Amino acid sequence: MYEKQFSNGDPITSYSACSHAEGFCEGENASFEDQIRAWSFLIGLGLCWTLQGWYGRAATSIIEAGSISADGTVNWELVNETLNQE
Repeated sequence: MYEKQFSNGDPITSYSACSHAEGFCEGENASFEDQIRAWSFLIGLGLCWTLQGWYGRAATSIIEAGSISADGTVNWELVNETLNQE
């Protein structure tokens, strides 16, 4: 199941998911965790496939990497592993 809230408890909306995924306005200084939550929302609702091409291409890469499944479920173990390598 896809994420519906950011780490601070704020609900994710279509706009906030885009801002966090791209890093503009409210999402400019978003944590990596909240960026993942935003992508989970966009993928889970299928919004990434209806927005400009960049979203779909990025979503495809994220899904292929195994970080988020096609239904928006986050593989937090893999995401945390990635964070620990940086």
